[in-house]
Formats: sequence, C-alpha cells, structure tokens
Amino acid sequence: MTVAIPRVPTRPTTALRAGRRQWLALAVLFLPTLLVAVDNTVLSFALPAITTALSPGATTLLWMVDAYPLVLAGLLVTMGSIGDRVGSRRLLVVGVTGFGLVSLLATFATDAVHLVAARALLGFFGAMLMPSALALVRTLFVDRDQRRLALAIWATGFAAGAALGPLVGGALLAHFWWGSVFLVNVPVTALVVVLALFLLPESVRVRRGRLDLGGVVLSMAAVVPIVLAVKLVASGGAAAAIAAALVVGVLAGVAFVRRARRLTSAGREPVLDLALLASPVLRIAMLANLTTMLALTGLLFFAAQYLQLVLGLGPMRSGVLLLPGFAATVVAGLVAAWLARRVPIRVLVPTGLATAAVGYALCVLLGASSGGTLLLVAGVLVGAGIGLTETLTNDVVLTAAPVDRAGSASAMSETAYELGAVLGTALLGGVLTAVYRGAVDAPVGPARETLGGAVDTADPAVIESARAAFALGVDVTAGLGAALLTAVALAAWIVLRRHTRPARPS
Repeated sequence: MTVAIPRVPTRPTTALRAGRRQWLALAVLFLPTLLVAVDNTVLSFALPAITTALSPGATTLLWMVDAYPLVLAGLLVTMGSIGDRVGSRRLLVVGVTGFGLVSLLATFATDAVHLVAARALLGFFGAMLMPSALALVRTLFVDRDQRRLALAIWATGFAAGAALGPLVGGALLAHFWWGSVFLVNVPVTALVVVLALFLLPESVRVRRGRLDLGGVVLSMAAVVPIVLAVKLVASGGAAAAIAAALVVGVLAGVAFVRRARRLTSAGREPVLDLALLASPVLRIAMLANLTTMLALTGLLFFAAQYLQLVLGLGPMRSGVLLLPGFAATVVAGLVAAWLARRVPIRVLVPTGLATAAVGYALCVLLGASSGGTLLLVAGVLVGAGIGLTETLTNDVVLTAAPVDRAGSASAMSETAYELGAVLGTALLGGVLTAVYRGAVDAPVGPARETLGGAVDTADPAVIESARAAFALGVDVTAGLGAALLTAVALAAWIVLRRHTRPARPS
C-alpha cells in the first residue's frame, strides 16, 4: 500500500479554512495536554521528596510512576471508541472533571499505596482526554496545512508542560510539601471545563451502537499483562510470572483480534476497527510515537535523579538545565509543519529519530561528578528529535482515518504513546535499577534499593558508591536507548521510502 504525501499542497478554498473561533478552541485543547505533561514531569522531579516522605521500595517507586500510563494505555482504545459514540467534547469534559477531583485526592495521600491508587485513577480519567482532543482537532481543522500547524501547536503542549513542570515543581517543592505538585492541577481543570463548554464543538458524525464490552475487557487483558511482563523482566521478576503474563497478554490479544473480525463480518462495530491498521505508514507512525515517548520518559526518569541526587543540584536548578531540551521540542514541532511542505516525510521522520539517538548516545559519557552541561546538550538533541517526529506522525495517523473514526485512530496513536511511557520507565528504568543494585556497595535495605535511600543514610562511603553505581546505570540505559532509537529510525526510513511518494500537484 502506497500513501501519497503532498510536498506542495494546493491552496484550499476559504470555506475549508479555520477562523478565529477554531484557533481559540485549539487553545482550550492545548490545556489538557499541558496538564497531563506537567503532571508527569512534576512527579519525576518530586520523586526524591516522595521517597523521603513515604519511603517506597524500588518496585513501589516504579509503580508510582507507571500506574498512570499503564491504566491509561489499557483504556485508550476503549475511550476512543466511546468518544466516537457519545461525542468527543462530552467525554473530554468528563475526563477533565475527574482528573481534577482525583488530583485533589492525590494531594493528601498518606502512604505510597494510596498515591499509586490515585495515579491509577488519574490514568482512568486521563484516557478520556487525549483521544478526544485529537479527534476535535480533526473536526476543527479540515484544511491539511492548517491541521498540521494545529497539531504542531497542540503537540507542543507535551513539551511546554514538561518544561513548565520542573519550574513549577521546583518552586512548589522549595516552599511546600510534595502534595502541592498535584494540587496545581485543580484550578487548571476547572478552567478547561468552563472554556470547553463555551468554545468546543461536538465531534462530527458521532457513531451509534452498543459498545463491545467483551472487546473492552480483552483489550485491557492484552495490554496490561504484556506491559507487566516487561516490568518484571526489567526488575528481575520470577520467570514463571513473566511467562504467565506474556501468555495471558498474547492469548487475549489473539482473542481480541478474532472477536473484532467476527463482529465486523456480522455487521457490528468492534472496539477497534482493524482496517485502520492496514496501512504500513500508519503502523510505523505508531511505532515512532511509542519509541519517542519511551525516550522522553526514560530520559526524565534518570535525568531528574541524576541532577538532584548524583550532582547534588536543587529541583529548580535541575529544571533549568533541562529547560532547553523542552524548548527544543516546541521549536522543532513548529518547524516540522513548515518543513513538511518542502521535505518528504520519509526523510523527516527518520531524521528526527536519529537526532534523538545521538542525544542518548551522549548520555553514555555522563559521570558521577560532572555532566550537567553534557546532559543539557543531550536533552536538546533528544527534544528536537522528538518534536520533529511526533508532529508528522500525528498528522499521518489523523489523515489516514475516516472522520467518524478519528477518535479510534487517535486512541491508537495515544496508546502507542502511553505504552512508550510505560516502557520508558519499566524497561529503561528497570535496567538502570538492575545495574545500580549490582554495582552499589551497600548493606541490604533502602540504600541498596534506590539512590534516594542511599543518600538518606548520610554515610559518605555508601553515598559515593551509590552515585557511582547510578552513573554506571545511566551509561548502560543510555546505550540501550540509543540503540532502540537507531533501529526504529532505520525501520522508518525503509518503510516510508517504500510506501510514500509525493503527490502530483493538482
């Protein structure tokens, strides 16, 4: 299958072009994206404070980060299908409202288990946000040039939120307790609900029909065990548990596909329209989305701890050092919309992935006593590569889907993002933890579990050994990340070269 990617678009009619109201509505859609990104980044920077206050073990610490994207990933396909039925604006409002209320609960969590539970509930309501927002972008912007620019602006919400998170988090943690990083979500969600009701239209061609509840269960049964298996492998879990999780996930995935085909043949609508996966270009776009989010989440996981606990920098200064990387993501995303009119997508997407791979390769050189400047440069390269890639792959996904399947297609794209977020912490974070445990010279206990636990011992010898072990773990993790990004860049170049071509000017 060959997909035509226009290099020089024709001028659209005025009737198709968005006006002031549509761009104001885009600003409303930008806020939930900003909110989710801030929440993820703030949590990364709050981990040292949370570790001190709640004393979670290494596994609980990973679940604290993973609970949100794991639940979110398992429900995205379902929420995308629901949004196509009940309306994307309606689902967005419900999701934002729930997100705000649960953030209030997370603010006053009294132990690590409560915080993990709150993060899981945030994932439930967060699953309603991204598919709805992307589907509404498709509704608001019919002209492809405008939609590509709108997607670039919307996608910068991830980078802008990631950049704002460390600064807001640093300021809050300097003056308040760790729960304040969740409390900041509440006024933002209230504002989004009010603006959404006034400015956002309902999505077009809303689908009707009964939701396939069996497909909902099977979709979660396929996604969650497979991600859990990856987590167990990364953390040195029992082989029997890993095998069992993989078997359950694969069998549920096969059953899900068979059920979807059977319902389609019977004239009923499954949770996921498998015809959306027929395009090799769409599949490689989803793989690129997964890999870029894996790279971003993995970088944030070790960078925040490296700057604060290895180099001894404060939260605010650590956030400032990572700020240029997030800014590079915003700039690259906006430039991507302009470049796509002049350079083929088969060149731009692999270039973005390769740029991020170079950034990860630089992180291999980080040491236990220096590396702040090097991490800044690496962050800029990773951010620029992610910004360039994500804008174009989002456009490919939305363009490939029919209007009345925009929610489902967006959910597939967002599922790839969230799986990447889980794998970034589970795979890269798990590898880092395994290397740390094997290299640190410390007695059994908190110091052997996490770097934060070692720092809390106040034993100079243990702290020095822990910092060296963590730096070694960063080197190994960065090497693995660079290899993964390079492999996907090569795959994207091959697939897009075979299946895309410039469209003939009309």
